[in-house]
Amino acid sequence: MLTSCLCKPGPLARRLHISRPSFRHPLPDDKRSYHYRRRPLPHLVPASTPISTSPPGTLFTAASTPGSHSRSCRTSSSLPSKKQPTMAAENTSNWESKIQRNPHPDFKAVEASRPPFDTTKTFAYTQTPQPSWTFGSGANHLSSQQDKEKNHRQIDPYSPTRPAHLNYKLLISAIVPRPIAFVSTISADGKVTNLAPFSYFTVISHDPPLFVVGFASSLVNPDPTKAKDTLRQLDEVKECTINIISESYLEAANSTAINAPYGVSEWDVSGLTPVYDCEHVKAPRVKEAVFSIEGKLESLRGFESKSTPGKVSSTMAVIEGVKFWAREDAINEEGSLLDIGVLRPVSRLGGITYGRVTEGVELPRPDFVKDLGGHDGAAKLEKTEQAN
Repeated sequence: MLTSCLCKPGPLARRLHISRPSFRHPLPDDKRSYHYRRRPLPHLVPASTPISTSPPGTLFTAASTPGSHSRSCRTSSSLPSKKQPTMAAENTSNWESKIQRNPHPDFKAVEASRPPFDTTKTFAYTQTPQPSWTFGSGANHLSSQQDKEKNHRQIDPYSPTRPAHLNYKLLISAIVPRPIAFVSTISADGKVTNLAPFSYFTVISHDPPLFVVGFASSLVNPDPTKAKDTLRQLDEVKECTINIISESYLEAANSTAINAPYGVSEWDVSGLTPVYDCEHVKAPRVKEAVFSIEGKLESLRGFESKSTPGKVSSTMAVIEGVKFWAREDAINEEGSLLDIGVLRPVSRLGGITYGRVTEGVELPRPDFVKDLGGHDGAAKLEKTEQAN
């Protein structure tokens, strides 16, 4: 039997849904816009601060390299050299100049024209866009007829006339929002620490807890000097901490993406607090982070560039979480749920844009038998589709 909603929630769930404000309908096509606000404290970060320390070269055009575990490809010439710090910083500057990540010639003037950061806004639930949606209905009423009539362009990422950095700019604007891994590492001798944000990041397993961090650089010749400091230390020591960025230290976290030479402490640049109390790793966690993970390197894998064959242009690190740290006011009693209103996470969008999480909708996962009506319900949907 078909139901008139996504599933059959209990009486309490129905009351909660009805009690929530309606999903705000978007503006007409010709008036739709994304609203920017000033950061909480605009004076803390220079307007020219880059978001990441990606080196010049090719991104997002990778094919797996046979036997591409990065550590198996290293040679003595891939070890740090005296010239390496300066070259790494220069490479980053050249890359930023090429991709023109910051679209504003005078960012401070643009930011000053925007409304202040709304510190009163807290996380809240609303109804779904269309609470009356039924199985087989397709897109909800937010999808207009004009939207349905619009065509799609094909984009060949490997076109000979398409620079690889255009793939980078396209993908970071399309794959959104992206969580950010704020990674802390330390050198083998304990003398050099590094702290940097990476939005090529996600969790891929809970048993064991596994995370992926992507680097737009490589430890493999001929360009070991372009490897990110975090990647080099992760490969050397095989451990790190991953910290989740909150609104309360957004500017400080962004400042660590500065193209500083190897050996310059991003902890000093940001003013954040390192805490050396981790049980399984030497790298410090970020005191200001509501949630942190002690991580052990599980594997590294390099990927060969498609635009520059023979060059390993990117690296994927798989990291196992061996200990979690959660601020006491953010975690529930059984240690299974973080309060997003306390976490207040930020995400990466396209260009130099960060996103806030201020609204959410809940949707129970439907049951094939109870909600759809089993095979009989599926057959009814199929007949309806054929009739149309």
